[in-house]
Amino acid sequence: MNRSLAAFSLVFLNIPLSAWSGPYPERPIKMIVPFAAGASSDMLARTVADGLGSRLGQPVVVENRAGAGGNIGADAVAKAAPDGYTLGIGSIGTHATNSLIYASMPYDTVKDFAPVTLVASVSLVLVVHPSVSAKDVGELIAYLKKQPGKVSYASGGVGASQHLAGELFKYLAKVDMVHVPYKGSAGSVPDLISGRVPIMFADLPLVLPYIQNGALRALAVGDRERSPVLPAVPTVAESGLPDYQANAWYGMFTPAGTPGDIVARLHRETADILKQPEVRKRLIAQGANPDGMPPDAFRTFQRKEIDRWRTVVQAAKIKTD
Repeated sequence: MNRSLAAFSLVFLNIPLSAWSGPYPERPIKMIVPFAAGASSDMLARTVADGLGSRLGQPVVVENRAGAGGNIGADAVAKAAPDGYTLGIGSIGTHATNSLIYASMPYDTVKDFAPVTLVASVSLVLVVHPSVSAKDVGELIAYLKKQPGKVSYASGGVGASQHLAGELFKYLAKVDMVHVPYKGSAGSVPDLISGRVPIMFADLPLVLPYIQNGALRALAVGDRERSPVLPAVPTVAESGLPDYQANAWYGMFTPAGTPGDIVARLHRETADILKQPEVRKRLIAQGANPDGMPPDAFRTFQRKEIDRWRTVVQAAKIKTD
């Protein structure tokens, strides 16, 4: 009798938690984006959410919860029930560099999340308002050195990818610019195209229409290779700063403790969505590079990003309360 009970207990303990609550999913799923609507993270989230909704048979509702460099939305994901009904889109800020920048964090960047997949990396493009005379990176560096500390550049917030890209540029080019953070990169666009803040390392999907209509001038892209969307625009590395590389990335996370079979299914479905020819074509045309890497590889990638940007954060003395 005791042996039978022990055997039953072992079987019981090895059944995934999700198996006892019925087939997943049984109700709508929430996907939290920690930035404002209109940003690259929002665009990618809605693309994935639409595809997941069709594949899972339940609506996936995108909820924008911006603030504190993305920490408010990311914290909501970290503290949600680990049942697969709350997903989050994370960024280089929320899941890598905010932990290096903020004096205190409401969550642990690594331990409080189960990684699902890297959704996409997004090219950052160095754009200037037409009022800036520089036509290339070399001319921009000369322009900035003539007026140190007098020219401003925009970003989506302290620690955001656009901020880090700007600080890396300052560090390598030995120039001084004034950082102007916004609540999400989309919020910077009106001031950028008006010339109030004339420079930005911007997410390519966000500013591509303004480059195409001449409202902004693209000087270089931050990736190691040129963008297929802007093949005539050189990289920063080939424009005189060979050690330069910066881009944005956005991945999907669930709260730590989410059953492995649910994480595996979310990864499988999301990766399949990102492989669809029409989805890939649309995202690439907007300046995003779809990915879909497995959870373990995404965790390794995340840890490497934390280590990679630590030097820049320390050199630039980026800190915030």
